[in-house]
Amino acid sequence: MTMMTPEDFNRTLTNKAPPTGLSPALTALWWAGKNDWDEAHRIVMSEEDADCAWVHAYLHRAEGDLGNAGYWYRQAGHKPATGDLKAKWVAIAATLFAKER
Repeated sequence: MTMMTPEDFNRTLTNKAPPTGLSPALTALWWAGKNDWDEAHRIVMSEEDADCAWVHAYLHRAEGDLGNAGYWYRQAGHKPATGDLKAKWVAIAATLFAKER
């Protein structure tokens, strides 16, 4: 995959499909950015890594299920997030892209 910035990633949300070559966590985050909670959740449910658990936590926080989000934050090794959801989406994307470099 060509190196992508979080800004580039955000711009791809106008596309019908996610960019090719993304990790499952980034693919799920992309679907979350398109407001397709079900598709994003389907992806993270089929994975067992910490990055997918982090996106899973984000999804449950976005739906307002803070108890379930807390479980997934623990699985991911992250403290439960607070604050603006869009800002957290950008922060997760930035961290995941940095890990791929």
